[in-house]
Formats: sequence, structure tokens, C-alpha cells
Amino acid sequence: MAEKVNNFPPLPKFIPLKPCFYQNFADEIPIDYQALVKRIYHVWIFYCITLVVNIIACLAWWIGGGSGVNFGLAILWLILFSPCGYVCWFRPAYKAFRSDSSFNFMAFFFIFGAQFVLTVLQAIGFSGWGACGWLAAITFFSTSVASAVFMLFPAIMFTMSAVTMLICILRVHKIYRGAGGSFQKAQDEWNSGAWRNPPSREAQYSNFSRNSLPEYPTVPNYPPGNQWP
Repeated sequence: MAEKVNNFPPLPKFIPLKPCFYQNFADEIPIDYQALVKRIYHVWIFYCITLVVNIIACLAWWIGGGSGVNFGLAILWLILFSPCGYVCWFRPAYKAFRSDSSFNFMAFFFIFGAQFVLTVLQAIGFSGWGACGWLAAITFFSTSVASAVFMLFPAIMFTMSAVTMLICILRVHKIYRGAGGSFQKAQDEWNSGAWRNPPSREAQYSNFSRNSLPEYPTVPNYPPGNQWP
């Protein structure tokens, strides 16, 4: 089997850094779940784009007379949640479906659930949180209409992110519970240490094919036609 070379994130050759992860949906994710795992990946990308739009909106908020703290926090959220979202909730989902890992499923549920709650709060838009949500945008119309219009864009995008996150977590939970998954299985996986490097489904299948199938004897040569004694 060819060695898998890390390919994510795809970095330009002039940057003296190498990708940290190997990501290949067609190669590692079962075909029945590829669409769902890709959708979770697209949710992460859309959330990152939302954080970028939020920075622009917070800048407009600041220019229109709002607090500069929101702009600073918006930059912090982008720097913090973009890589952390990929590592902390997308990768667990990817590894869970790749190797049927109960521990990674549980990690995804807890962390992605926290991300969903945070995104709902960002969609609401409390002042001083660095997020242009509905509350912040609507109340700012009395101060600056132009800035408030800019602030509506991340409010809409945060709402869309929260809705898609809820749909994804419900679908993953339905699949996991339908396959007999439980917290006890995740705990057993933790205690055994298998969560550190769970075998891929391909490796599990190869191991089954090589070691578990019975060895049948050679087929005997029967005499042709009517040559029986």
C-alpha cells in the first residue's frame, strides 16, 4: 500500500511549512457517508467565510460609531476558531466515519454542540462579543443605517451556519445511534487507548480478509465421465 502523504492544508511551495493532515474523502470515507462528511467540511468553510465577513461588518460598526472592541474580537475569533474548528470538530467527525471510532463520535458531539451554541449566540449578536448578529444590527439602525446594513450580512450567515450545524449533528447522531453506538463504547475505546490511532476501515477489512477466512483444502480431481470404479 502506498504511503499517504499529508495534503491539508494545501500550502504554496514557497512557504517553508508542510501540510499537517491527510484528507481524501473518496479514499478513506465509506461511500454511504462521503456526502455527509463533505457537508460538515463545507459547514466549516462557510463558518470561516462568515467570520471574515463579520470582521468587515465590525469595522463598519466601528466606523459608524460603535465600539472598536468588537472589531478586535472579530479578528481574534477568526484567528482562533478557523483552525480550532477544523482540528476540534471536523477532524473528529472525519476520523469517526473513517474508522468507526466511538471516541471520535463523542468528541464531535460535545465540541460541535458547543460550537453550535456559540454560533447561535453570535447570530443573536450581543454587543461587546465581537459578532454582528441580529440584535446588534437592528438596534444600530437608529445610529447608522449604512453600517447596520453591513451588519445584517454576518447576522444572516451566522444564522445559516447555526441551522446547518444543527442539521449535521442530528444526522450524525441518528447514524451513530442506529449503528449501536453508545457512550460506553467510547469509554472502552478511551480505556484501551485505541482512540489514539484507530485502524481505518480498509485496514480492518484487510485484516479480516487475511486472518479470519478459513483455509479450504484443494479441490479434489474427480474422474471424468463414466470412469468411476
